[in-house]
Amino acid sequence: MKVIGSIIARLGSKRLPYKNLLPFGKTTMLELGIRKLQQSRYVDEIVVSTESELIARTVMELGVNILKRPAELAADNVPSIPVFQHILKHYPGDVHVNLNINFALCQYEVIDRAVEIAIEKGESLSKPYAVWAQTAERLSNYGDPWKLPDTFDDPRAGAIDIHTEKNWLEALRIAQGPLAGW
Repeated sequence: MKVIGSIIARLGSKRLPYKNLLPFGKTTMLELGIRKLQQSRYVDEIVVSTESELIARTVMELGVNILKRPAELAADNVPSIPVFQHILKHYPGDVHVNLNINFALCQYEVIDRAVEIAIEKGESLSKPYAVWAQTAERLSNYGDPWKLPDTFDDPRAGAIDIHTEKNWLEALRIAQGPLAGW
């Protein structure tokens, strides 16, 4: 069984520009996500799907595949499922698992749990929405791409979805601890 791990990273965040490339501890949010996928006991291959040459160049030496996402899959109003299908079309596998790097505090074990549930049930989505996995069969026969599947609760997914500077600072405070004078 081959498991494809992915990160979908657009450059054009409206609320927090360049958030995927922002520092988080000693690395970027994007590299942190890649490292978590690399820690998974199931992920065989990692794909970063992006429309941005800057993001592609940032990760090109991290041992991952880079998939240029076409403009029609890079707009704000595109659901994730067609992007996941695009990934599996170019990097075939039996299971696909996506890590939402907006959840910088998500632990890699959630990736493994999502894969295990997807193998059993065809699809899984953590709650909070940090990790989403599907079998290739499920993705090829997907119905409404806006309808979310049943979720599994996992506090290790992290409670902070980083979309603003306030969220980013909150996550950094948890990860790094107190900073004197702040």
